[in-house]
Amino acid sequence: MPQNRRLTSRSMAFVLAGGRGSRLQELTDRRVKPAVFFGGKARIIDFALSNALNSGIRKISVATQYKAHSLIRHCQRGWNFFRAERNEFLDILPASQRGGDEAWYRGTADAVTQNIDIVDSYGVDYIIILAGDHIYKMDYEVMLRQHVETKADVTIGCLTVPRKEATAFGVMATDAAGNITSFLEKPKDPPGMPDDPASALASMGIYVFNWKFLRDLLLRDAENPESSHDFGNDLIPEIVRNGKAMAHRFDTSCVRSPDAPAYWKDVGTVDAFWQANIDLTDFTPELNLWDREWPIWTYSESVPPAKFIHDEADRRGIAISSMVSGGCVISGTEVRNSLLFTEVHTNSYAVLDHAVVLPYVTVSRKARLRKVVIDRGVVIPEGMVVGEDPDEDRKFFRVTEKGTTLITQTMVNAWTAAR
Repeated sequence: MPQNRRLTSRSMAFVLAGGRGSRLQELTDRRVKPAVFFGGKARIIDFALSNALNSGIRKISVATQYKAHSLIRHCQRGWNFFRAERNEFLDILPASQRGGDEAWYRGTADAVTQNIDIVDSYGVDYIIILAGDHIYKMDYEVMLRQHVETKADVTIGCLTVPRKEATAFGVMATDAAGNITSFLEKPKDPPGMPDDPASALASMGIYVFNWKFLRDLLLRDAENPESSHDFGNDLIPEIVRNGKAMAHRFDTSCVRSPDAPAYWKDVGTVDAFWQANIDLTDFTPELNLWDREWPIWTYSESVPPAKFIHDEADRRGIAISSMVSGGCVISGTEVRNSLLFTEVHTNSYAVLDHAVVLPYVTVSRKARLRKVVIDRGVVIPEGMVVGEDPDEDRKFFRVTEKGTTLITQTMVNAWTAAR
């Protein structure tokens, strides 16, 4: 294989997309976390897949497990442009008892182990392991280049976070050259960075390996009855102890606007999900979805443009400091600081304020909704008020500690039955 091509052309991305994401509560009752909607039209997994595609990777596998239908359907509809005759692939790899009697992937490493023959068939030199449930933009070529230049056994993508906040992450201690000297899972007293003791290096769950090295390591791990077959718990600590593990700082490969901070979000809670979507309505959001040089690719439905109707004193279809997707009809509704996904229809005298509204929602007349997340396909009844009385809201809806209210159709049905 010629060695003068971009490293991404000699690499594959293996996306781990099987985790439920239970902290998102009812948002993941019908879909896995990577399939949750984000940003008006995309899904969370589109960020990892778009980063791979924009970086130059054309061989991608997506390992699925929990309630995978929505995710599989999205990949089939939105990511079906790869051409096998050009040596491009996007394979969906559900847990399918390929390894014997086990019905599920036993851990993140086992998800790769059970598909070794498929990775072998790609004929790649390098493999990059990705989590499919984070929001960020990153050029993986930069990380691959560091991996090759340092001759590392594994290179780990790292965030710089305040040391006091690092207790929720896997944290690395490094020397001045970036060699990882210890890897601690959610430590109570995280080690600081050599050049910034007040900050810590937290794992992003992104790993680069030479495929031959990882293949041998996976086969040995599969035979170890004491292993949980997980990258963070088993393989990475083993390499840190006995091999060469290097830290790659996200700041060096983050794709962002000039002078913008490095953006990475785990939208793993209802509050974090609401906040990250609402942040997109800022005058200059930190996450640039309008960047044509590094677009976020997704499935785009064929829908008409958004429509705003009625212009009376108390019945005006308006949206202020908001994002409104295609197919929406804003009929005599006041929309402020909100994000509306595809085909949201609102009716007269309704108010949406700091609302994240997923696709195909209908908001009936005179409803008032503040600081809410509304699940896909919900029909909001006439006159429903949510977000003004938390104690009343908790009788029927899920209200977080920070005051965000999650609304699903089952909750609405309970509210309606109590009227």
